[in-house]
Amino acid sequence: MKHLILIIAFLYSTLGLSQELAVLKYKGGGDWYSNPTALPNLINFCNNNINTRINPNPQTVEVGSIDIFQYPLLHMTGHGNVFFSDEDAENLRNYLISGGFLHIDDNYGMRPYVTEELKKVFPNAELIELPKTHDIFNIAYKFPDGLPKIHEHDGKRPQAFGIFYESRLVLLFTFESDLGDGWEDPEVHNDPPEVREKSLKMGANIVKYAFEN
Repeated sequence: MKHLILIIAFLYSTLGLSQELAVLKYKGGGDWYSNPTALPNLINFCNNNINTRINPNPQTVEVGSIDIFQYPLLHMTGHGNVFFSDEDAENLRNYLISGGFLHIDDNYGMRPYVTEELKKVFPNAELIELPKTHDIFNIAYKFPDGLPKIHEHDGKRPQAFGIFYESRLVLLFTFESDLGDGWEDPEVHNDPPEVREKSLKMGANIVKYAFEN
C-alpha cells in the first residue's frame, strides 16, 4: 500500500485526468468549514500558473473515511478544538504513510489541539520546524525567508512545522501565517493584492510539493 496515492496521482497526470483536493472534516467542535472560498481560489491559481489539472470544486471528506485515499492532498483548517478518535488517527496515519499529504493551516487557535491529536497519529514523531532552505519554500516560487506572514494574529513570526515518515514530509502545519485567509476572495479580509499573491504562491508550492513527493 506504500506510495499508493502517489501512484494514483501519477496515473491521473499521465492520463490527463483532473486530480482532486479535499477539505478534511474533523470532530471536536472546531470550524473545519472556515475559509470556504480559500481552496477553490488556490486551485484556480494552481491550474493557471503551475500546470495542474485539479477539479475546481474541492470535496469534503471525514478523517475516518476510506475516501481520503482518493486525494493526494488534504487541507485542514479552523479556529478551535480538534478531536481524532483512535479509528480516525489510524486511518489518517495509513493515508499519510501510503503517500498522502496533509496541510494543516492554523486559522488561529488550533495549535494546542492539533499538537495533542497528532500524537495519536504518530506517537513517536514530533512536529519539527522546517528550515527556510526546505524544498517546499522553493519548488515553484522562491521564499528565501521561509513561510510568509499573511495575518498578524498574535504578532509572532510565521512557522512551518512538519512530520516526516521514512524521510518524506507527510504533514505540514503552518502557524502564525494564516495562508487560507490570503487565499479567500479579496473582499473577505481586504488583504492587499501583494499579500494575496504571496499567500497563493506559497499555497502553490505546497500543492506542487505534495503532488511530486
